[in-house]
Amino acid sequence: QVQLVESGGGLVQAGGSLRLSCVASGNIASINMMGWYRQAPGKQREWVATIISGGMTNYADSVKGRFTISSDNAKNTIYLQMNGLKPEDTAVYYCNYINRRIGSSSSTWGQGTQVTVSS
Repeated sequence: QVQLVESGGGLVQAGGSLRLSCVASGNIASINMMGWYRQAPGKQREWVATIISGGMTNYADSVKGRFTISSDNAKNTIYLQMNGLKPEDTAVYYCNYINRRIGSSSSTWGQGTQVTVSS
């Protein structure tokens, strides 16, 4: 079992920045994929960014160039640096973990952290 705890959300003005953190604990596989998703009120959860063990990253078009995902393997932590925030980035942000050897059945979610961007 893997547990995920997010932090770093808050209220920020448009154009501002926030850095989210997600600490993983438990039986963490060496080959994994971690990412950030978000869910705005009344909308479905959407993918934001992914980082694969080894460092490869991918981003949704809506955040490309503004958000950066990174990891600190020694701390079992991933980050999401969010710059140039827009009101449409307002959502609950969730961290996700997948053991790549097992696949989607190993998907684990954190509890989420609220990001609110005021105009």
